[in-house]
Amino acid sequence: QVQLVESGGGLVQPGGSLTLSCAASARIFAGNVMAWYRRVGENKRVLLARIFPSGTTYYEGSVQGRFTISADSAKNTVYLQMTNLKTEDSAVYFCNKWPDRPEYLWGQGTQVTVSS
Repeated sequence: QVQLVESGGGLVQPGGSLTLSCAASARIFAGNVMAWYRRVGENKRVLLARIFPSGTTYYEGSVQGRFTISADSAKNTVYLQMTNLKTEDSAVYFCNKWPDRPEYLWGQGTQVTVSS
């Protein structure tokens, strides 16, 4: 049973902004490093950002300075605020624990399309 629900995607123009949400079960969220990924190609997910239980965050180079990851432990929810979106940011976005493992289940993701 998948216990990750991503939402907030949509169509946005280049330079625009979106905020994604990921509602996780307490079992997945509590005490774990949570991360956002996006699918590249047919079935490869790349790491974008991660947040530690302490609140420390790390970003991959392509989104550094444009994306912000945050979490609300009371809601077991992780957010990804995306600004200055580019066409190459178009993808399906997922959240999960980090580091991801082959046995992890994934949610449906949320589609982000950046286009004029």
